[in-house]
Amino acid sequence: MAVHFYRELLNFCAHTLQDRDAASDVVQETYARVIALGRSQAVTEPRALLYRIARNLLTDRHRRERMRDHESLDALTGADCPHARRDLQPEEALDASQYTSAMLDVIDRLPARCREAFVLNRFEGLTHAEVASRMGISRNMVAQHVIRAVLACKACDDRLRGAGAASGEPQRR
Repeated sequence: MAVHFYRELLNFCAHTLQDRDAASDVVQETYARVIALGRSQAVTEPRALLYRIARNLLTDRHRRERMRDHESLDALTGADCPHARRDLQPEEALDASQYTSAMLDVIDRLPARCREAFVLNRFEGLTHAEVASRMGISRNMVAQHVIRAVLACKACDDRLRGAGAASGEPQRR
């Protein structure tokens, strides 16, 4: 294959890498890849093929160097490491899960009609009048059911906050 392109290709790679030894390695790999192609493909422009392979190798080399261009993770200080959002911390996720489970348990233990009125009003966004119409009860009764459910949830929240404060954990807001 076109040996007379060797010096030209070496100069091109040396200029790009600013390192003659590294450029020599790239050119050697370029020729090895051209030889590996074998005679299965007719090469009409050997210079273009050599440059294309060399450019690809230079690009790959640059990418590998960028991937390795970092400090050891052990050497990073706490200030260098970004912190995940508080809600993504394992302890916070567990607390949120336990809080949600406790609240859902309180809601599940409400009397059926009370729970239905509360869910329709607070989770589905229906007004007291719409809930009363759907359930066939008065608006006053809907208000009483919703207040009862809200008080049960508030008592659960107070218990959970009190348990966290007693154990030295931060309180929920």
